[in-house]
Formats: sequence, structure tokens, C-alpha cells
Amino acid sequence: MISKVKNAMSTLVGGIMPHGHQHGSASIQHSGSEGLPVRFPYSRPDFLDLPVDQLQYANDHGSRPILTPQRDCRLPWRTGYAEVVNAGKSLLNEDQACCEVLFLRRSNVKQPSSSSVEEEAQQQGIPLHFWALYDGHAGSGAAIMASKFLHHVIKDQLTDILHLLENPDTAPPICLGKNGSPLQPELKTVASQGEDPETPSDPTTRFHLEKAVSLESLIMGTIETAFKQMDEQIEKEKASFSISGGCCALVVIHLMGKLYVANAGDSRAIIIHNDEVIPMSSEFTPETERQRLQYLGFLKPELLGNEFTHVEFPRRMQHKELGKKMLFRDHTMTGWAYKTIHEEDLKFPLIYGEGKKARVMATIGVTRGLGDHDLKVYNSNIYIKPFLSCCPEVKVFDMTQHEFGPNDVMVLGTDGLWDVTTNREVADAVTALLSHYKPNDPLRYTLAAQDLVMRSRGVLKERGWRLANDKLGSGDDISVFVIPLNGHAAET
Repeated sequence: MISKVKNAMSTLVGGIMPHGHQHGSASIQHSGSEGLPVRFPYSRPDFLDLPVDQLQYANDHGSRPILTPQRDCRLPWRTGYAEVVNAGKSLLNEDQACCEVLFLRRSNVKQPSSSSVEEEAQQQGIPLHFWALYDGHAGSGAAIMASKFLHHVIKDQLTDILHLLENPDTAPPICLGKNGSPLQPELKTVASQGEDPETPSDPTTRFHLEKAVSLESLIMGTIETAFKQMDEQIEKEKASFSISGGCCALVVIHLMGKLYVANAGDSRAIIIHNDEVIPMSSEFTPETERQRLQYLGFLKPELLGNEFTHVEFPRRMQHKELGKKMLFRDHTMTGWAYKTIHEEDLKFPLIYGEGKKARVMATIGVTRGLGDHDLKVYNSNIYIKPFLSCCPEVKVFDMTQHEFGPNDVMVLGTDGLWDVTTNREVADAVTALLSHYKPNDPLRYTLAAQDLVMRSRGVLKERGWRLANDKLGSGDDISVFVIPLNGHAAET
């Protein structure tokens, strides 16, 4: 087994896979989809309005054309978007994107009989603006499916709590009946005279204490639940359809004056406000989630297939080093210490490599996302999905607490952008470009997105795609949204 893993790692370091992936999976092995119909045909984002005959041009790995929405296609908030295919890592662009305006409303609401704009607005319900990037690997199937469904899953989940959203000053009840009405607890905490109301002495009463839950945390949990439901739907439909690979998911929702940024993977979102950079996501990789992965391997060693060890060493241990003391760390540690090497330590490490080359079981370089249910270690029957979480981290930005100018934006990008460009460089590039265009120019944010993609892709030279400083440009798929933060005010 170890020799097979070594071969897989050699493939990763030595060259580009013709039917590759994103996120550096060495030789991803999937199963169970042979002979099944494809769930969705390959396509680019709907809002690009790309004719079928231009799909081949869009996937030209030699010229790598930068695609932007058509001039007559105005995305919500005048959002800018641009994308480019990779330099040959996969046959097709495995990124996908989605941008939608949805409305949360009760299903039994009748349409207004009059043509009053105000009445129609009231009947539409609570607006929900949605942006998402899905960075696929080992195929575009999961990314395409998520781009078609996740926003609807989130909308349905939020519709279930619409009665609470319509009354934001009311605290969410702990329990709802089958009809959605709140249920009162059987016991309430009543403090006797002289007792501390926060810590009642009666153990039965203490057990029934209610925990305060904010509407914001309820929305966050609803989004997290929707990600899990989407992942379960992909797994369920894989029994009937071919849904290739998996995908990272970065979602931004504007709801009732707040931005909810949900990230599962290594895409990134930042806010640029008054020339300040505000990170709105964290990347989830084998390095950033090392302790979670090692703890799972420690608790359930059967998931390691008797081929891997959850303990990490600075390098591979060799048989001749048995009995010697070597540096190590496990799930309980952030630093390093010494331990005596035993036979168990000679197994291949659960996490191997450093930086962008770090892999889970020598296979995949991200630890959160959707799909990958049939992903196995190269040439084995060891499934990796148990170590991959579909749950996003959700961060919230309250827009009502700030005033925004035309150059204040949120930038979303797949890792193809951030691999070669820092937060500060992105902020400076966006600010510089926007300063050359009038605030009411409808294309200024699309041009900003296009500029970011062009900068990170670079220019094709004799030694490959090169940046302005002659460093190697990004060879990955690159997708970028530039969202003006004053866009909501401009549309209302």
C-alpha cells in the first residue's frame, strides 16, 4: 500500500494529470458511476448566457480567454464577474458560479389584484440576494449540481422560519409544533426570594433552563443545515446519476441588512471598505484542520485502513529508525515534541506534505466541501469522505452599521486567484481600477473582476503563464465576483 501511495505522490509532484482535478488530488479514484446518465450536462454559469458553440472556445487551455457577462446582462447590485479556464489541469473548467435574487414568502399568499407597485413589493416577500462560487475537483458534476440547487435549498430552509424573520424583534422559540407554532416549555424558571435567578438550586428546574438564541444565529444554523442537506442530496442522487467529483463552496447571502458568508473549502471572500481589508472566510485545508482530522483518526482508527497513522512527523519514518526518538505531534498538540518510534509509526501519515502540497491520505488538498462520497485513496478501498466535512464556517457582516462608497466591494474568488495574489494586492488592484471609471459606469465592477483574473492568470510566454513580475501565474481555474457594497442602496 505504501508503495502505491508513493506512486500517487510522485504523479502529483511530477506532472499534470490529463483528466485532473483541482486542489491537488494525486490520482483520485472514484467508483460506482459507470453507465449512469449524467445529472447535468457540462455548462458555464447561466448568467454568462454563453452560446453552446462558444463552450469549446471557453475551454481553450492554450489561449485561456477571460469570460465576463454579456453587456446587456446586468447582475444584481451591478455585480462584476469574470472567469478563466485552467492551463490544462483538467479537460473542462471545474469552477461554477451562481448569482440569484430570491424572495422568501408564504406559499399560500395570493397575488395582488391591483397593479400597485407597493402592494406587489409587499407580496414578493423578503428579498434574498445570493452569490456563490463552487470550485470543483475530479470533475465538474458536483459543482454544477450545487450551482443548480443550493440556493433553493437555503431558500426553503429560510422559508421555514419566515414567521420569525417577519418579526425580527421576537426571540426564536425553543420548540415548534408540527404546524410551526411555538410550544411553551412545561417548566419555567422562577427564582424564589433571595435566590440567584441565573443558577436555581432545584436540579429539575435547572435542567429546563432556556438558552437565549438570536435570530442571526438561527439564520447561520439554517445555512449550515442547508449545506448538509445539499451534500445528502448529492449522495442520494449518485445512486441514479453520474455526478463526478466534489466541490468547495463559498456562498454569500444578503438578508435583512446583513451579509452571511458561508465557506466550505479553500475559496476566499474579503471586504474592501475605506481601503481596509476585512477577511470574511477561512481556508479549510489539511494543515488548518490537522487536529480535527487527527482526532477523528485517533477515535476511529478503522477509517485509516491499517495503512495510515494519525500521528504527524516532519518527514516519513524509516524502518531503521525504530527505537529512536523523533519529533512528532498529534491531535492534542499545537507544538512539537519527541517520541520513540514504534512499528505503528512507519505507516503513511494521514496528513502528508506542506502548504499547497499538503494532502489527506495523499489524495486531496481540501477538507471541506460537497460531494466526494465515493472518493478513495489511490488504488485502495479506503474512503476519504469521513474526513471531509460539508459544514461551512459562517461569518456575518452587519451592513447597517456602515456607510459605503462606490469603491467599497466584496471580492469572492476561487483559490486560483489567491494562490498568486494576496488580499492587499487584490484590494489595491480593485481600488486602482475603480478610480479610473465613473461611479455610475455599469461595467466598472465587471472590469474590476476581469482585471483580477487577468492579473492572476498572467500572460503566456515561452516559459508558461507569467505574472507582471515574471513569477509563475495561476494555472488553475479562476472565478471572481466583485460585489459593490452600495449596490443594495442603489437598487432601492
